[in-house]
Amino acid sequence: MSPQSFIFLASMLLMLLIAGCHAQLRVDYYRSTCPNVESIVRSAVEIKLQQTFVTAPATLRLFFHDCFVRGCDASVMLASRNNTSEKDNPINLSLAGDGFDTVIKAKAAVDRVPGCQNKVSCADILAMATRDVITLTGGPSYAVELGRLDGRISTKASVRHHLPHAEFKLTQLSQMFASHGLTLTDLVALSGAHTIGFSHCSQFSKRIYNFKSRKSIDHTLNPAYAKQLQQVCPKDVDPRIAINLDPITPRTFDNQYYKNLQQGRGLLASDQALFTHKGSRDIVNLFASNNTAFEKSFISAITKLGRVGIKTGNQGEIRHDCTMIN
Repeated sequence: MSPQSFIFLASMLLMLLIAGCHAQLRVDYYRSTCPNVESIVRSAVEIKLQQTFVTAPATLRLFFHDCFVRGCDASVMLASRNNTSEKDNPINLSLAGDGFDTVIKAKAAVDRVPGCQNKVSCADILAMATRDVITLTGGPSYAVELGRLDGRISTKASVRHHLPHAEFKLTQLSQMFASHGLTLTDLVALSGAHTIGFSHCSQFSKRIYNFKSRKSIDHTLNPAYAKQLQQVCPKDVDPRIAINLDPITPRTFDNQYYKNLQQGRGLLASDQALFTHKGSRDIVNLFASNNTAFEKSFISAITKLGRVGIKTGNQGEIRHDCTMIN
């Protein structure tokens, strides 16, 4: 068998597997067991967001980190006594606690409603809360497919090689997303989640100091923007200092992220790579000029993301406590 044939067959098997799991999900999954679940979750998310804006990017990032490791099963929320769960992996240590807290509080709100207790999975609550923070910050609303069960396994080691790094090039990003049945357009659309949120100086310091070329900064960075970054992130700064991913409209879910990339204002190397690489530049330009096209593609992509590796039947459970198995 040729390598091309093998890749084709592997891709087809992956798509069939995803399609089989997808068939288990329904928008009205809780219609008879907890009919008001969406409004209950949204109210809890609204309260949390009013308390701190970090709720929005933290919840969105938590969903992404959950789905890319072991699938969308809330395994990222499981805690362990000896710090060996997913959330203990170094790449997950930067996940803001507000994302976890949002799901925990929404779960508590759901379980307080007569008839709803222990009927709704933490994985589904995370999926709904993610849609809600997107909508509440100005992004599109969309129907969330439901019916995921919560996973029982969460290991620090399983995170390795499953999440993108800030310095990834387009080829590495594309391969990682393709392994989950996501296309290049899905990759560029989901990257648009960086229209809200923040990153730490340590994630992009190599772009503004000690760059491998003779120049002191990454040549794909806008020079004026690079100087601004050097001012807020001097060499001896605490690497935990947070910088907005979108310097223009950091609290609004819009297509400004793509306009920033056109101007060399992508904070992370993996962001700017979407524009500097000719393979994805046209998609960036489309989303920068057409917010409707971006929103439509984002809804499609995050819906597909929500189908990755879901647990059904005896593969999972509905946790009573999102941080531990029953």
